[in-house]
Amino acid sequence: MRLRWSRQHVVLRHPFTIARSSTTAKQTLLVELEHEGIVGLGEAVPTNYYGQTIDSSEAALEGISRWLGDDPFQLERILSRCVERFDDQLAAVSAVDSALHDWIGKRLGVPVWRLLGLDPARVPVSSFTIGIDDPDAIETKAVEAQDYPILKVKVGTAQDEEILAAVRRVAPHKTLRVDANAGWSIHNAAERIRAVSRFGIELVEQPIPPGEPDALRGLRNLGIAPIVADESCIRPADVLPLAGCVDGINIKMSKCGGIRQALRMIHLARACGLKVMIGCMLESSVGIAQAAQLAPLADWIDLDGHLLLENDPFEGMGGAGGRLTLTDRPGLGVTRRPASQD
Repeated sequence: MRLRWSRQHVVLRHPFTIARSSTTAKQTLLVELEHEGIVGLGEAVPTNYYGQTIDSSEAALEGISRWLGDDPFQLERILSRCVERFDDQLAAVSAVDSALHDWIGKRLGVPVWRLLGLDPARVPVSSFTIGIDDPDAIETKAVEAQDYPILKVKVGTAQDEEILAAVRRVAPHKTLRVDANAGWSIHNAAERIRAVSRFGIELVEQPIPPGEPDALRGLRNLGIAPIVADESCIRPADVLPLAGCVDGINIKMSKCGGIRQALRMIHLARACGLKVMIGCMLESSVGIAQAAQLAPLADWIDLDGHLLLENDPFEGMGGAGGRLTLTDRPGLGVTRRPASQD
């Protein structure tokens, strides 16, 4: 097997701001695994918050490429070794996981969701994310998102109530989810949840910084809205300690290491009575397609990263109105977008 990668520069339609950072563009790595004339695709989306960079992901991919072997069907052997050696570089591991699954699907002529025994009719409607901004800009973004029935609104600032009020002015009846990205403290989170709850919210994602399970349990016990862990739940080992502390977990491919690791997290979550969200980073349709293969197993999905881009290099996932496309195309089901004719 031959592994190669290249940097992708993707540009956002609007500046994207969460409680801890803001960006207008993103660099990801397009990973290609070639064997027997077939190319499987993956995307690494390293995040500084988890101690990963483009450079560190490339170094991990270089290491992985040296011992891949010649049998892409040896998923467990290859990916277990990847996780063991590069547990601190799970974005790179996720890209290899994706490329292997895509290759196998293409080799067998079946989509990955079928390999996993899943039903595409069970894919939930995805939320569409509105990043932090001033209330006037938020209102404009909410208008632009009029075709999406579920909005995920980033909070974690002194303007949280003004932001949600702006959304509600133009979307009075839509389902709203709020995501603080650990932006509230353990001292004010209960107050903030009570404040935002008057806008009618479905759930609260990662209200406080990770490492505070007892505080999360206290917020859950308020009974105001379901609490979903994101930054507090990176890999399978993080799931069991959260049982009883939260209502659900948000699983992201580049955060956990890909489909194989995500499946372990889903089964652990179900055994603990936790609900499951499948989420994403700011990434192209390649990364979204990998996560979407598991969407039939989720209670909620937040797979809109490709919809926030101005220049997605790939296509095939759809997403209009929050409805993703899982087709019978083999592998992940995405293709490179034709070059502009301009």
